[in-house]
Amino acid sequence: MFLRVARHTNDLEKMEHFYVDILGFERLGGFENHNNYDGAFIGKPGLDWHFEFTQSKVTAKHTFDEDDAMVLYPKTIADYEKLVNKLTQQNIAVIPSLNPFWNENGKMIQDPDGYRIVISPLKAVISEIE
Repeated sequence: MFLRVARHTNDLEKMEHFYVDILGFERLGGFENHNNYDGAFIGKPGLDWHFEFTQSKVTAKHTFDEDDAMVLYPKTIADYEKLVNKLTQQNIAVIPSLNPFWNENGKMIQDPDGYRIVISPLKAVISEIE
């Protein structure tokens, strides 16, 4: 099965910058003026999933709560620390999570649309499974 997580935004350029230049994903493709939508596919080559961000003349209305979060697990502690340092250098604020697990096992940030993202070392997911 292939997974695409699609989300509408009011600033496609800002979203692409955040997910590619800051979080380290790649632009896999995109489109312009397809049924009045522009879009970008963001992910990693060769994987069975990617994000699709779209923008149109219709204003995006985001509704979510404090427990709605996407969790990213860098593969190594070094990758985790490198990403956390990059976030600090980009002045991206770490925010508290409503769920105490994420405060103890990672860092929560927000993307340009306000969606919450947890960056957690891979060891945290291994301890959840065991």
